[in-house]
Amino acid sequence: MSLDPVLLPVPRQMSLQDGEFKIGKGRLIVLDGGDVRALLFSARCLQERLSLSANVDWDIVAGTAVPQERIGAHLAVVPGGVKHLQGYRLTIASSGLSIVAASAAGIFYGVNSAMQLLDGYGAKLPAMRIDDWPDYAVRGVMLDISRDKVPSMETLMMLVDKLASWKINQLQLYTEHTFAYQNHPTVWAEASPMTGEEIMVLDAYCQERFVELVPNQNSFGHMRRWLKHAQYNHLAECPDGCDTIWGHFDEPFTLYPGDPGSLELVRGLYDELLPHFSSRQFNVGCDETVDLGQGRSAEAVKERGAGQVYFDFLKKVYAEVKARGRTMQFWGDIIVNHPELVAELPRDVVALEWGYEADHPFDERGALYARSGIPFYVCPGTSSWNTLGGRTQNAFGNLLNAAGNGLKHGAAGYLNTDWGDNGHWQMLPVSYLGFAYGAALSWALEANEDIDLEGAASWLVFGDISKQMGSIAYDLGNVYLDAGGQSFNGALFFYLLQISPQELYQVQAQLLSGALIIEGLRRAEKRIDELLEQLSQLEDAVHERIRREFVWTAEMMRHGCRRGIWMLRLEAGQEQDGERTMLGHEAARLIREYGALWQARNRPGGFADSVALMEKMRADYSSESA
Repeated sequence: MSLDPVLLPVPRQMSLQDGEFKIGKGRLIVLDGGDVRALLFSARCLQERLSLSANVDWDIVAGTAVPQERIGAHLAVVPGGVKHLQGYRLTIASSGLSIVAASAAGIFYGVNSAMQLLDGYGAKLPAMRIDDWPDYAVRGVMLDISRDKVPSMETLMMLVDKLASWKINQLQLYTEHTFAYQNHPTVWAEASPMTGEEIMVLDAYCQERFVELVPNQNSFGHMRRWLKHAQYNHLAECPDGCDTIWGHFDEPFTLYPGDPGSLELVRGLYDELLPHFSSRQFNVGCDETVDLGQGRSAEAVKERGAGQVYFDFLKKVYAEVKARGRTMQFWGDIIVNHPELVAELPRDVVALEWGYEADHPFDERGALYARSGIPFYVCPGTSSWNTLGGRTQNAFGNLLNAAGNGLKHGAAGYLNTDWGDNGHWQMLPVSYLGFAYGAALSWALEANEDIDLEGAASWLVFGDISKQMGSIAYDLGNVYLDAGGQSFNGALFFYLLQISPQELYQVQAQLLSGALIIEGLRRAEKRIDELLEQLSQLEDAVHERIRREFVWTAEMMRHGCRRGIWMLRLEAGQEQDGERTMLGHEAARLIREYGALWQARNRPGGFADSVALMEKMRADYSSESA
């Protein structure tokens, strides 16, 4: 029997003791203290895992008026029994296991640790004691459902189960246009949105697992999906398009704060959306208002300054949220550029400090909010978007930076974000390592900073009985380092797939640091081939869907390398015979597989927009292109 329990997150304090608990038949799961009904879901989870891992069927009872020798698991809520409201003490002795907590949530977290031990040890658990509690009271994940990809309910529930097992307790679904507003059907007509009924079902599902489903609706910037329609275009800052930090947009982007209709639209959205959620928090977005002052508010910005114009509308949004009995969360990227205004924020908002590079100034920004007395979350990310396979090294650095500096400055929460920029091409499992490491760091930073995540992830994240998938995912996410020419907020192969040959050197100058050279792309291609060979050996070890998703990811990254080499040869007048034909056939095959994989996890809405970017890539290989 191994003496190294594999747990995710690693508990704060864990000591192995002599002896073991041999799990036998005919025992009971006993619920004790307070409202035992609040413990029933946790008990049923333990009951199911005991059946699967130890082949026993234990009944669940309440109260301790049962024969002591029949108690196999004792789940007890004891007010003040542990030092943190969400903490727990798990004890395993030869007579059975017990979990003591100060709340039903603490029992749930203890049960999840017990279930991971059952996964690892089966019917013989080593004697031990675990004392555990979180660093961050709020440990969240935000999933982008507005950049084309809206997951199915099955996918969302699977993800909630996975996140909850790692002790995540908040979930947000980033929304621009993908809620089925009954008053605004034009906006979501092609998006396969979340319906009100689905939100309520998901909210209840989350509550059982002690996860708070927080409503999320962008309300100022990132309103392109609304403002491009004639019905809403008159509310735009720049109705005919605008210049942004990402280049020129032919469509509008930001609400014009000076039009009373903008606030009226926001009011209507809140009145429809919020009643579906039990959470009393609400993320209103309000990030990246990059065109504010370019259009209809130019005069106001000239007179009062862009920061003040932004702040005045933010205060109006705050009043609407407050009137509906909610606490407002908002992205802090605009307000931190005007530090004199941070101190003027209401003290009952939550600023969301986001940044996705490993060296993001969480220290500096956290200090600003702390000295201003403003509650804030640190919001790093998985680095999966604009990459295909992820950026593991950057993601881990970013997640660790946020965790440490958030604790240093008293952040109220840790919200790990996962975006879907430019078609949302990355597969969901590519984000699992980032989700898992963020969950571990936000639970107990010191205990998890140096966790062997590759080892733990193989089984506890990917369900791989061969214990190789964690390392493969980790290494695939670091192939971006082999290619050279590293880029900000993305990976080289991804951008090579999204630009035309004519744009190659222009984009290289704008996005890439370091030379774009054939040798680097060949080096990355070779590493991808090695990882594909490893994936081919996992057919019977890991879920076939996950294996296919990683195979497609690796092959698409390899296609990016081959495409980059082709574009460099083309530019030099050295294109090889048959090169375009080979790339065209490969692109067609990858597009077909992408459609099948999309359908397995996601709704149909948004697929046409996402795959159109791939079809544009494929069209470059025709003889008339390039």
